[in-house]
Amino acid sequence: MGLYRRYLLPRIVHLTCSAKPNMRQRGKLVPLAKGRVLEVGIGSGLNLPFYDARRVTGLWGLDPSRELTAMASEAAEAAPFEVELVLAGAEEIPLDSNSFDTVLLTYTLCTIPDAEPALREMARVLKPDGALLFCEHGAAPDADVRRWQDRLDPVWRRLGGGCHLNRDIPGLIRHGGFEITGMETMYLPGWRPASFNYWGRATASPAGA
Repeated sequence: MGLYRRYLLPRIVHLTCSAKPNMRQRGKLVPLAKGRVLEVGIGSGLNLPFYDARRVTGLWGLDPSRELTAMASEAAEAAPFEVELVLAGAEEIPLDSNSFDTVLLTYTLCTIPDAEPALREMARVLKPDGALLFCEHGAAPDADVRRWQDRLDPVWRRLGGGCHLNRDIPGLIRHGGFEITGMETMYLPGWRPASFNYWGRATASPAGA
């Protein structure tokens, strides 16, 4: 699996995440980011064209994949604002507390091994009046789709670089120290086990409760 993860998987992730329905979702959410922005799971930089340069003063892009970060560096050169790429996982974010106005997550929570500790790290680096913006695929509300998600998840996770089909996205966000202040859901066009989307906004709960 070493060669697959190093050479083939990053390109599969890029192609899958750049599907038209996913890109339309990015277009809904990413322009809402403002101020100092931390994008957790910047991947190959697919969100970069969607930021509103009038609202963003700087962007930090966090990702543990050296290969995807190298792909993002090419997109970052064309950004109209400063982009700093940080090669690290979200469970221990090497950045200061209370330093970001926005934390952005798009199709990232599915792959973080320890999602709740990672979310608590995101809450730590947010300013008290900052916001978490999220767009994720996860557990479907329909029992028949959910059963397929549960059956397929072990194989999907192995082939998809740790991606889970069936994560409870709202539950993870709440247990990770956030209060969801607005959220929408829908099936995107495509394969239903991987197409149920959650997107919205959350703020850090008092004292991370």
